[in-house]
Amino acid sequence: MAVLVTGGAGYIGSHMAWALLDAGEEVVVLDRLSTGFRWAVPPAARFYLGDVGNMDLLAQVFAENRIDAVMHFAGSIVVPQSVAHPLEYYDNNTSKTRLLAEATIAAGIKHFVFSSTAAVYGDQPDDTPVLESAPLQPKNPYGQSKLMAEIMLRDAASAHDFRFVALRYFNVAGADLQGRTGLSTVGATHLIKIAVEAALAQRSGVDIFGTDYPTPDGTGIRDYIHVSDLVEAHLRALSYLRRGGEALIANCGYGRGYSVLEVLQTVMRVSGESFDVRYGPRRPGDAASVVANATLARRLLDWTPRHDDLELIVQTALAWERHLMERKIGDLRELQQRLATAAF
Repeated sequence: MAVLVTGGAGYIGSHMAWALLDAGEEVVVLDRLSTGFRWAVPPAARFYLGDVGNMDLLAQVFAENRIDAVMHFAGSIVVPQSVAHPLEYYDNNTSKTRLLAEATIAAGIKHFVFSSTAAVYGDQPDDTPVLESAPLQPKNPYGQSKLMAEIMLRDAASAHDFRFVALRYFNVAGADLQGRTGLSTVGATHLIKIAVEAALAQRSGVDIFGTDYPTPDGTGIRDYIHVSDLVEAHLRALSYLRRGGEALIANCGYGRGYSVLEVLQTVMRVSGESFDVRYGPRRPGDAASVVANATLARRLLDWTPRHDDLELIVQTALAWERHLMERKIGDLRELQQRLATAAF
């Protein structure tokens, strides 16, 4: 049997594809390459180019492969963009998840792992790590679109022979420890990605949006989880579903947070480089502090994170960014050689 990974050419999806292959699974990747990269897909995975909302393509994928589980990573994730273009987010994150779930159920596939987000919680009243039972009060269309998808999956599981695990991510960062993939999106908005780019002189500096939050240093606090720990949680979720586990929604985080300033200081210390830090007003839709209580995932999925170390997260992010720089230089040299050859 095989696992379908939607968005498998993207940041988390490509890590998932590698982890599944490492675990001995057959992998099928579906990605439209709007933000992902064909080279990020492991060579051993079977690749389909297309949109997760294309029902004809989904029927083809399911007909041509013996798939027993779907891991759904395809989606849009930029909070300010969701505020500016909400209908695009409801289409890509909500409507297309409905279409994928419909096609999955029609194909008789019972196992579905969904990439959700801590943005469903919005602001919480204090610094206590957030439980899954906390009030769901998204502050932006991104969080709303993911929450609506969760609700659809819950109702579908009640009506059909279909079970799902929705993992609510906190702030995912870092890169594959073997250097096979990492966050490669141009113009990515992830703080650690932005900071390591600044440390390597790929950006002019880093902007901090909001210094008046009710936090110790006034900047937003987030729970940063290494991407390798996150994909391990997905592997555990897949095993849980295959053992007959019931529908489950669980947090994925470490249970402690770092402020924006703490992250920037760590990047400067690990890289040995300083960079400009610019201060600006809050962005619409941003919460002050969101930290995970991941007890449920640890208990029911038997998930034990192994990379709970901000410095390690930054080290792997820096290593991947240096790899991307070398790749760009190599591509430029190859282009120059081609042009030189063509001149003759």
